[in-house]
Amino acid sequence: MDNFRIEKDTLGEVRVPKEKLWGAQTQRSKENFKIGNEKMPLEVIYGLAFIKKAAAIVNFQLGKLSEIKMNAIQKVCDEILNGDYDEHFPLAVWQTGSGTQSNMNVNEVIAHVANGRLEAQGETERIHPNDDVNMSQSSNDTFPTAMHIAAYMKIMENLLPAIQELKQTFLEKEKAYSNIVKIGRTHLQDATPLTLGQEISGWRFMLEKNEKMITEAAKFLLDLAIGGTAVGTGINASPQFGADVVQQLSNLTGYPFRSSENKFHALTSHDEIVYVHGGLKALAADLLKIANDVRWLASGPRSGIGEIRIPANEPGSSIMPGKVNPTQSEALTMVASQVFGNDATIGFAASQGNFELNVFKPVIIFNMIQSITLLSDAMISFNQHCAIGIEVNEDIIKEHVERSLMLVTALNPHIGYEKAAAIAKLAFKENISLKEAAVQTGYLSAEQFDQWVKPENMV
Repeated sequence: MDNFRIEKDTLGEVRVPKEKLWGAQTQRSKENFKIGNEKMPLEVIYGLAFIKKAAAIVNFQLGKLSEIKMNAIQKVCDEILNGDYDEHFPLAVWQTGSGTQSNMNVNEVIAHVANGRLEAQGETERIHPNDDVNMSQSSNDTFPTAMHIAAYMKIMENLLPAIQELKQTFLEKEKAYSNIVKIGRTHLQDATPLTLGQEISGWRFMLEKNEKMITEAAKFLLDLAIGGTAVGTGINASPQFGADVVQQLSNLTGYPFRSSENKFHALTSHDEIVYVHGGLKALAADLLKIANDVRWLASGPRSGIGEIRIPANEPGSSIMPGKVNPTQSEALTMVASQVFGNDATIGFAASQGNFELNVFKPVIIFNMIQSITLLSDAMISFNQHCAIGIEVNEDIIKEHVERSLMLVTALNPHIGYEKAAAIAKLAFKENISLKEAAVQTGYLSAEQFDQWVKPENMV
């Protein structure tokens, strides 16, 4: 018993390791849900800490909580937000579907730390995890509120800056290679020319569109469930509690959160997260396309397309000496695959709101936070270790342009589609240049070919 202390809840006594700051309900969850390695994201824990701090302030203002208790709760919340107690939030994602046990984990840590200080200071008041820290709240409204806070802040502070960083790199490459004429490709076949800058501009504009779509979609996360308590009616909370807490949350975070106009919806539906994750899936789709373009264009070095060069970051093979692989593209495409899977999980889980409560909340927010984290980290990695170092191989690009049969498209206005097609087919069949085939058919002279077929005028 020397290494344990006894904690109590409504089911009885529980042994908790002395060095741990949680209480009985957290310990029960830890013992009852030994499932997987996935833990409740700290972003959600921090979201709950913001809520507990805001609720303490409002409950004090409403005359329900003493100033001593308010100050004690606030101090511990600040320390949680500073990362001081990260190790004391150990619970699995695979727990009660309302997130109740993680809510209680936060309540218990706050109460335990605060009570230790109050006792050391000679104060007689004690803080109860339910009656004080969770006052005017239910897990059913605090957890979905924390979900929205966590997702919104993660998007604003991690994802959007990562998009902007990669977008800026592409903008710089777009300008640097604006005069490099290369052959275009559609259906994996040769097409008419464009500049490398124009090709990269497509990548850059994808990120611009993604940024706008995600920013607009994320506004729906600003609606918070707090104040709905158990089923949306607001039982055991003052009528103004929800709106007042939301105002405090806005003050604490600097983001314009607002009280959901329908708390019954806010507890049982997670359509906002489904909608926002759709934007993340769109970003993942574009990133996968960009990563594929980069690795195809850099393929080789002797037998591939080889129009660009990417940084050689590490040896690519354990058996083939000198081999270098497009590893950043590979990592980014795997992240995109994971995001697509997360989207399917979120969509299904969000459809499982029975009556007044959805009880798939932990898996929804776990996948949401994972998608945001992976996309943010992968974009930063791809930018720093690949995109910034993209260089052009002008000799290869020039050779591909000169050998392309699709330059014949420039002849359409002069000799018509069918004659131009005949020239292309002859050049391919005889393995000769377009110019040689054009003269051989008699449809135009060498001088006319040089005048009409100018790749730089086709972009």
